[in-house]
Amino acid sequence: MILAVVAVVVGRGMVNIPCLDGLGASGGEGETTHVTGVIGSEKREFFEDPEVQKVFAAHGYEVSVDTAGSRRIATDVDLDAYDFAFPASAPAGQKIAASTPNRGTHTPFHSPMAVATFEPILSILQREGVARKDGEHWFIDMEAYIELADSGRRWNELGTEYPSPRTVQISSTDIRTSNSAAMYLAILAWVTRGGAVTTTDAQVREVTEAVSPLFVGQGYTESTSAGPFADYLAQGMGARPLVMVYEAQFIGEQMAADSRIRGDMVLAYPDPTINSTHMLVALNDDGSEIGRLLASDPDLQRLAAEHGFRPGDPGLFADTLSEHEIPAPPAFLATVDPPAYDRLEELIEAVGAQYTSPAPPEETEE
Repeated sequence: MILAVVAVVVGRGMVNIPCLDGLGASGGEGETTHVTGVIGSEKREFFEDPEVQKVFAAHGYEVSVDTAGSRRIATDVDLDAYDFAFPASAPAGQKIAASTPNRGTHTPFHSPMAVATFEPILSILQREGVARKDGEHWFIDMEAYIELADSGRRWNELGTEYPSPRTVQISSTDIRTSNSAAMYLAILAWVTRGGAVTTTDAQVREVTEAVSPLFVGQGYTESTSAGPFADYLAQGMGARPLVMVYEAQFIGEQMAADSRIRGDMVLAYPDPTINSTHMLVALNDDGSEIGRLLASDPDLQRLAAEHGFRPGDPGLFADTLSEHEIPAPPAFLATVDPPAYDRLEELIEAVGAQYTSPAPPEETEE
């Protein structure tokens, strides 16, 4: 039997994963086609998964990926070295597609933004009119949240459940490097503008003034969403009472064999929220085939669901969660449209200019 050794590059390191099912679509002894891509790090564990690599190998492909921030993929990364680019947001994917010769785009899955929090925190916010429970699901009214955060009130002024002297803040990543923070910014911009996309220079200035304290007021922020979510899991409510995450992070962790989700940990949804649409830009024919497989192969779609991503078939996602005895998340969410890429960049640059500390190292971006 021939072993296909699949190299998955993670940041600056490399993980070699053996695929045991042979090579090629028929499991024969033909050579594999080596395909390389640059992806957002939130998909790293998916591409690292030996089961994912076995499916690619069964189709005759060996896939290697580098990770970089979605902003960097769209502007700084030398895409000539890759067969596909796979950022974590539609604006970045659209920018790549508009500025780089390509063979089309694929959107195999998506993940709405959510807030990882705790039941006592939601009880406080519910009393303040900021959170509500609808059936099994919690929602955070983002307009009411902005008003509460702007008031400067501290947790210990709101109740005894969380006697912290900190002001009420959702923890995010660094807006200068992280896509998840950019998605949070897009939500805040929409709400600040009364339910409209930011389109003009004057609106950029208005939004920047309104939302900058919600980022710089957090103090030190990390460059990847893995950081604050890890603190949430390891340190509990005392360190991170509210954390902006991808829904896929929380649900993927719930389905993990060694899940660290405890009974008082809850996923709440911003109202409105935004979808982080994972858009693969095929830079050549090989990249196009990888995009097609990710979007259409039933095993890859199932594996994406097992990593918490919402695949193209909502029923598949619900069935996957049911198999793990996890309640299905809301089928319908009020979502906002992000600003066009260039306007979003202007917002990011304007809010980022308000920081007094340097940005986190770029090589750890998501």
